[in-house]
Amino acid sequence: MSQSAAARSVGLRRAATSTGALALVAAAATATAGAASADQQYTVRSGDTVSHIATRNGSTVSAIARANALADVSRIRIGQVLTIPTGAAASSQPVAAAAAPVVVAQPVGYSVVSGDTVGRIAAKYGTTVRSIVEANGLNARATIRIGQSLTIPGAAAAQAPVAVAAPAAASSTAYVVRSGDTVSSVAKKIGSSIDAIVAANGLDARARIRIGQTLTVPVAATAPTSAGVGNTFAGRTYSDPVVAAANANLATLSGTATPSKAQMQAKIAAAATAMGVDPALAQAVAFQESGFNHAVVSPANAIGAMQVIPSSGVWASELVGRQLNLVDPDDNVVAGVAILRSLVNSAPDLPTAIAGYYQGATSVKRNGMFADTRRYVANVQTHMTRFR
Repeated sequence: MSQSAAARSVGLRRAATSTGALALVAAAATATAGAASADQQYTVRSGDTVSHIATRNGSTVSAIARANALADVSRIRIGQVLTIPTGAAASSQPVAAAAAPVVVAQPVGYSVVSGDTVGRIAAKYGTTVRSIVEANGLNARATIRIGQSLTIPGAAAAQAPVAVAAPAAASSTAYVVRSGDTVSSVAKKIGSSIDAIVAANGLDARARIRIGQTLTVPVAATAPTSAGVGNTFAGRTYSDPVVAAANANLATLSGTATPSKAQMQAKIAAAATAMGVDPALAQAVAFQESGFNHAVVSPANAIGAMQVIPSSGVWASELVGRQLNLVDPDDNVVAGVAILRSLVNSAPDLPTAIAGYYQGATSVKRNGMFADTRRYVANVQTHMTRFR
């Protein structure tokens, strides 16, 4: 892992968490048609994605894309007015469940425990990774630490986490299913059991899983770490489940052919161009993070060339409208570039956007750039000149 990652780890210990929540309140939709088609108008707000809008309004991503001629569903802008088909026009794609009424809930406090990830906390409280990241000023990796107090915006009205049917003596980590995975192989990789994974994820008797599915994997709190990725870095010790997941990801990368550094650099430049991000910026960030090396995983389970952790991968998946597999080199690049694009689009200037990737956009806005963040920004901007 690069020295920049070390600086980030140190900086995160100093970053204060938010004491308030970012309120995401859906605007009242104005009906423009009868019940048969029930098209509505919706004004895009900060933090919105087409996926979130579809869920809140009982529509689908594809229906909204068709109704608004969106070539790229990840590129919507604040203030944009969208037509939302919610009746027959949206029925060409199945909806997993009827949209629940929007409930504006008060934010709740949560203290991080061993094995927690932002993705798992979001699932517990019925909110999103992005909301928690923004409300607490987390960085692009959504790194959290045991004992950290988080503000959970948009939590369910009951304000209590959903109990996970897992052994009481275990903590948990998140795992994204890859091609060839079975519950048995995942249990072996992470140091869990088939029964524990089935119970924690409500799987059926056949324990069927699908590529891209995010599993909660219970792991014994005393499980030893395996060789490869250590459990300490830059003075910080990471929990056994996080390190176990990092080692599993490293083992996967080590057991498959990965692109060369030159090939990864080319992928990053191409993805940035396609996604409307300055290729020099994307290459500079990747060089600072990993030196274009995709076969690396940090003790915090930051994966690949763009050094993205699984919970941030969930956020990036929301941004682009599809499941991303961070071990896959192409998806890893898309995840990092998507996060960069979001930061560039929302930041007042480029240095602030770069700082957001390192320190967290909300933290930068509230606290300004920390000293190590300023060094990170300067390094990235220097690297940009070599990739022009």
